[in-house]
Amino acid sequence: MRLLFVHFNLIKKCMSCIDIMKRSTCLAVFFTFLAVGCAHGSGGTSSIGQSEVSSLSRSGMASSNSEQLALQSQEMSAQSASGEIGNEEKPDNAPPGSLKTSTEPVNSGNKDADDGEYQDNVKEGAEEEAITIADPLEPFNRAMYLFNDKFYFWMLKPVAQGYSKVVPEVARVSVKNFFSNLGFPIRFVNCLLQADLTGATTEIGRFGINTTVGIVGFRDPASSEKFNLQKQDTDLGLTLAFYGAGHGFYIDWPILGPSSPRDSVGLAGDYFLYPVSYIKPWYASLGVRGYEEVNSTSLKIGDYESLKEAAIDPYVALRDAYVQYRQNQMKTRKAKQDPIKQSPTG
Repeated sequence: MRLLFVHFNLIKKCMSCIDIMKRSTCLAVFFTFLAVGCAHGSGGTSSIGQSEVSSLSRSGMASSNSEQLALQSQEMSAQSASGEIGNEEKPDNAPPGSLKTSTEPVNSGNKDADDGEYQDNVKEGAEEEAITIADPLEPFNRAMYLFNDKFYFWMLKPVAQGYSKVVPEVARVSVKNFFSNLGFPIRFVNCLLQADLTGATTEIGRFGINTTVGIVGFRDPASSEKFNLQKQDTDLGLTLAFYGAGHGFYIDWPILGPSSPRDSVGLAGDYFLYPVSYIKPWYASLGVRGYEEVNSTSLKIGDYESLKEAAIDPYVALRDAYVQYRQNQMKTRKAKQDPIKQSPTG
């Protein structure tokens, strides 16, 4: 009987434990559903915030180049540190971490004018993004880039640095002006080929003034405020581009550096328009060209180094910088020929 009584107590205690577990399970299920419902409600709000931030990021990246992206990332970091994102600002009496969304309209004034300006910016951004060049010879070009890189750091830069220590900067600028004056035939002929009579006349005036008043071109009085005759930055490669010739593909020539089939043909044509090319014997002409390059490098030491240090892939950065530079030159030439763009209201 005693054993039966003990077993009966054990069974009773087990039944009470099972009852408590059932109640605990029901409470756990209830609180689980409650927590899921709250999480679902708050998740909708956070997804809206994320979509707004991601849309701001996409709109910022679509209208900027690599440099503007770097500046934009710095500004966003500064804004996030101060508790601001986009048009959101913190109210004066709000607790830390809270944000208030500004309801002020972004655009004001004439909506048509704003839309027109926005469309112009979109077109300009599309043109900037379209600046590319094919690179089917990339293995060869990378090898030539490494060769030119070593040539610059091992030979050209040390010679230019030694030259700059011996020759004052004023004298080196005068030498640069002299060789620039010798390049008059290249600029004059290409202005004529581009039907730029104003530019051709300007080049004639520059050559006459700098050769006489400027002492055989060592000075550049034609660019002063008195005469205001600016050098026409053009060559045969830009003339070919003016008539619709594309780059073709990218070529990195040894010693000569970045180029393309179009600009290589232009470089060969400009060779025959440059008076230094007719100096005899041929190695004397080569020596004069070498001296011109050393003098020019001595005035811009550090430019290539800055580009290389700032780039993840210096080869790609140099290739893109070359294409961008030639594109900007071509835009300047076309804008000069377009009377609508020349006018103040154009």
